Amino acid sequence: IDQLRMTQASERDKNLVLWLIDYLSDDGYLTVELEDLWETLQDEPDLEFEELGAALRLLQSFDPPGVGARNAAECLLLQLAQRKDITCQQSLYTHCQHIVRDHLGLLAQRDFTKLKKALNVDEDILKICHQIIRSLEPFPGARFRRIDDDHVVPDVIVKKLSGQWHVQLNPDVMPKIRINEMYASILRSHRGQSAQLSAQLQEARWLLKNVQQRFDTILRVSQAIVERQIGYFNHGEIAMQPLVLREIADLLGLHESTVSRVTTQKYMLTPYGLVELKYFFGSHVSTDSGGQASSTAIRALIKQLISAEDAKQPISDSQIADLLGQQGIVVARRTVAKYRESLKIPPVNMRKSL
Repeated sequence: IDQLRMTQASERDKNLVLWLIDYLSDDGYLTVELEDLWETLQDEPDLEFEELGAALRLLQSFDPPGVGARNAAECLLLQLAQRKDITCQQSLYTHCQHIVRDHLGLLAQRDFTKLKKALNVDEDILKICHQIIRSLEPFPGARFRRIDDDHVVPDVIVKKLSGQWHVQLNPDVMPKIRINEMYASILRSHRGQSAQLSAQLQEARWLLKNVQQRFDTILRVSQAIVERQIGYFNHGEIAMQPLVLREIADLLGLHESTVSRVTTQKYMLTPYGLVELKYFFGSHVSTDSGGQASSTAIRALIKQLISAEDAKQPISDSQIADLLGQQGIVVARRTVAKYRESLKIPPVNMRKSL
């Protein structure tokens, strides 16, 4: 809007741009067809469709580059047009436009063989075009997204002190409630004179006791988790151990449903970030030695293997399963695929570079 104020556009054009801005998504895309918008503006006197198109072009000239685009291709084309380092190289600029306008699907599939044939260029030119397009921002409005004020506050904090891991309740989440001693003293001195007030005092004491007990349980469960998952705190996800709710319940003499309740939507601040207590529990697979491996640890191993792969010859899900097998972890290819997808890592053909 500040950029709009600085233009020499007429008030009518500025109002049209403001109207368009109302239809921008958080990612910066125009979420309505111009034709549909024009129909809703028929009450505007003498409004021509071309005026709406001109207003859109003005909006698309603003920062961030790509704002006001109606699809991914238009978003990237708008950014290319503003890159003087590219537009000054006419041939390269034309090839990049060609890819974005007509062959974005092939680029997304990393089908470089078909791309080279479609563009009639050698591998070096295609590699430069690929690098240029990858440098563009497909979601121009992403960096301006409003941060949700309802941020998560940890219930417990884990710190390493003198070589030992310590768990403490976060004082910021502890309710600041107590019984007013003056009124409690008056009630005690007039015991029996007001049964209703005495009952309310007793209820208040029970409330305080229950709140304290709830936080004590959260602390005990958190301490037990840290003791059971000490490998995670020392070495990260790759050392996560299989753990089920019943183990903690039996260890602390609690009902399994109680452990489930105090680990749901309760958060722990760890050296690796903020995690839900439920994060430390999960499925597992068997190992050759007759033991078990945590699914979280397996995901970490998969991520580690893929990050170390040769980009020109990435490893397939079957190869990952074989590599895990060499470490004694028996995992089917489809399980590897499921874990890989949960990590939002694309399949082997999408990871292959030129």
